[in-house]
Amino acid sequence: MQTNPQLDLAKKFVMYTGQNIFLTGKAGTGKTTFLHHLRETAPKRMVVVAPTGVAAINARGVTIHSFFQLPPKLHIDFANMKPEQMRFSREKINIIRSLDLLVIDEISMVRADLLDAVDATLRRFRHSTTPFGGVQLLMIGDLQQLSPVVKDDESALLKEHYDTPYFFSSKALQKTSFVGIELTQVFRQQDNRFISMLNKVRSGDLDGDALDMLNKRYIPDFSPKDEDGYITLCTHNFQAHRINESKLNSIPGRAYHYKAEIHGTFPEYSYPTDSELTLKEKAQVMFVKNDLSPEKRYYNGKIGKITRIGDKEIRVLCPGEPDEIAVTPQKWENVRYSLNDETQEIREDIEGSFEQFPLKPAWAITIHKSQGLTFERAVIDAEASFAHGQVYVALSRCKTLEGMVLRSPISQRSIVNDHAIKGFTQQIEQSQPDENMYLTVSKAYQHELLKDLFQFATIRSRISYIDRVIGENRGSLTGFTLSIFAQMINRTRPDIIEVAERFQLQINALLSQQSDIEKNETLQKRIGQASEYFSTKINEIILEPLTKADLDIDNKAVKKQLNDAVTNFENDARLKHDSMLACLSGFKLSEYLHARAIAAIQKDKPKEKRTFTPAENGEIENPALFNRLRAWRTKKAEEIQKPAFTVFSQKTLYELVHFMPTDRKSLSQINGIGPAKIENYGKDIISIIMDYNKANEI
Repeated sequence: MQTNPQLDLAKKFVMYTGQNIFLTGKAGTGKTTFLHHLRETAPKRMVVVAPTGVAAINARGVTIHSFFQLPPKLHIDFANMKPEQMRFSREKINIIRSLDLLVIDEISMVRADLLDAVDATLRRFRHSTTPFGGVQLLMIGDLQQLSPVVKDDESALLKEHYDTPYFFSSKALQKTSFVGIELTQVFRQQDNRFISMLNKVRSGDLDGDALDMLNKRYIPDFSPKDEDGYITLCTHNFQAHRINESKLNSIPGRAYHYKAEIHGTFPEYSYPTDSELTLKEKAQVMFVKNDLSPEKRYYNGKIGKITRIGDKEIRVLCPGEPDEIAVTPQKWENVRYSLNDETQEIREDIEGSFEQFPLKPAWAITIHKSQGLTFERAVIDAEASFAHGQVYVALSRCKTLEGMVLRSPISQRSIVNDHAIKGFTQQIEQSQPDENMYLTVSKAYQHELLKDLFQFATIRSRISYIDRVIGENRGSLTGFTLSIFAQMINRTRPDIIEVAERFQLQINALLSQQSDIEKNETLQKRIGQASEYFSTKINEIILEPLTKADLDIDNKAVKKQLNDAVTNFENDARLKHDSMLACLSGFKLSEYLHARAIAAIQKDKPKEKRTFTPAENGEIENPALFNRLRAWRTKKAEEIQKPAFTVFSQKTLYELVHFMPTDRKSLSQINGIGPAKIENYGKDIISIIMDYNKANEI
C-alpha cells in the first residue's frame, strides 16, 4: 500500500485510540486503499457500511440501511420508535454489542438524521447512554464530492431539526470529540499545476488564472477518434444512456447479449453493471472491477475497445497497450455479517453473488457513477451541474489536464459549493492532529478503559432496580428467594461497589506516577490482584446465588419484570467477571478488548431455563412432592390452556406441600382451594399426596 505519515497517523488513531475519526482528502489520495488495508490488519472487531448498494459492494461491506434495519425515510422520530418496529436477530444484537469499530464509507452522502438513527440503534442494543453506544466511528469520504440526497418534501422538515443535512450536523456526533485527518498526497494526479487547480475548484476559490487554465481545455466541436478511448462525463442518467445507446446502435454487426448469473440475495440497486449486458465488437467499454489476478491487467474505470467477442470470452484492447486483455465473467459477492460459532469472531458470509462480464458500454457515464474511478481521457459536460461538488468530482476523475476536454466552458456558477461545508472543511484543515496528540489520546483511551473495568455504576443501578421490584412484590416471592436477594444486595454494596470506588483512587494515584499502563509495574500488579478479588466476589455474591433463585412467579407481569431485571443484572455481572479474568496478569489493550467482546457475546447466548430445585436449599420439607405437584399443575394448565396459577397459586403449592392434606375436608382448609377447585382437581391432588406418603412411609 502506498503510504505517508498522514496514513500512518490515521492507522494509529484507528487501532490504538477510541477517538472518532473523519478521514478525508481530495480525490486520489488513497482513502479507499486505506480502508481495504485496514480491514486486513486492524485488531478491532469492525463492520463496514456505506450509504448505497454499489458503494457497499465496492467497500466489501453492507448498506447502512440493511445492517441497522432502517426504513428509507427521514429518521426524525427514530429514537421514539416502538421496540416491535426494531426486531433484530440475536446474532445481529451480539455483533452490535461486541463491536469495537464502525467504518462508514462515502460519509459525504450520509444525512445527519441517518447518522442519528445509527446512534439510537447502537445505544439501544448496547444499553448505553454514550453516543454511538461507545463504538468508535471511522468516517471516510470527501465532503467536496457528492452530497446526501434530500427530497423536496423532506427538506423543510429536515431544516426544523438540523442546521444542515450533512453528517457533521448529527446531534449524536456533536456530543463527541472527533478528529479530522486530511490526506493531502495525491496519487491519482502527478501534475502540480493540475492538482493546484483542482484544489481551487474543490474549495470554491477558483481565481481567474485557474479558470483560464481550466477553460483552455474547452475545445468546441471536439470529436474524439474511436481509438483514443474518451469517455463523456455528464450530469444526468438520460444523457449517458442516450449517448451509449446511440453509439452502440451505430456499430454494424451482431449484438451479443449476456445475462448475469445471480444467486442468493443480491439487490438490484447493488448491481455493478447491467444484469442484461448488450455489447458488440468495436464497442468502447469500461471495466467495472479491479483485476484480482497477479497480472493486474485492468482496474475499475479503465477504458478499452472490444476487438473480439464471443459467448464465453471478450477481448479488449486499451489505448497505448500492445496486448489484448482476455476478459471472462467475474463474480461480485454480497456479504452479511455473522459470528463464527467457534471463535465468536465477526465474519463475512456470502449472502448472494452476481456473475457477469466486468464491462459496460462506456462512451458516457454520469458524474455520480464515476465517483471513485480514474480515466486517462474524458470529455466533461458539466454545464448543467446542479449539485454541490459535481464539477470537482468530474474534473478529478482525470489523471492529467491534457487528458481532459470540456464540452462547454466552466463558469463560476457551474461550481456549486456549500458554505456550510466550506466552513467545516476549513476547521478540519486548521486542526489536524499530530503525533503528540495521538500519544495523549491513546493514553487517555487506555486510562478510560481501565477505569471503566473497575467501575460498577451499572451494577449499582441494576441491583437498586431489583431491590425496588422485590420490595413492591414481596408477596409473590418465596421466603428463600427473598433471602437470596437480600444477602446479594447487602453484600454487593460493601464488598464490590465500595471496594471498587476505593480502588479507583489507587488507580489515579499510580497513574500520576507513571501514565503508561503497560510500563507501570506496580499498577499492573495491583490490576491483577484486583481482577482476582472482584471476579471471585462477583461469582460468589452474584452469579452463584442467582442460579438458586426461584423466579417462577404466578403474576405474569411481575414475573417478566423481575426476570428481565435479573437477566440484565446477571449479564452485566458476567461481562465484568469475564473481562477481569483477562486481566489476572495485568492490563493489555488487545487482550482486554478481545475478552470484553467475547464476554458481551456469551451473555446473550440462549441459556437453559433455570432448574431451581427446592431440595438444593432445604426450604421445602418435601421437595419431591413439591416437584410432582408443580409438574402436575403445569400439565393441567396446558390441558385447559390457561395460566398455571388458575389451577392453584404458588402460595397454595407451598401450603399443600407443608400440610399434605389427604381428604377433601383438609384440602378445603388450604388457602386458594375452594369448592370448585376441589371438584375439578381435588381427586388428583389427594392422589399425588397419598402416593407420595405411601412411597415414603409417611
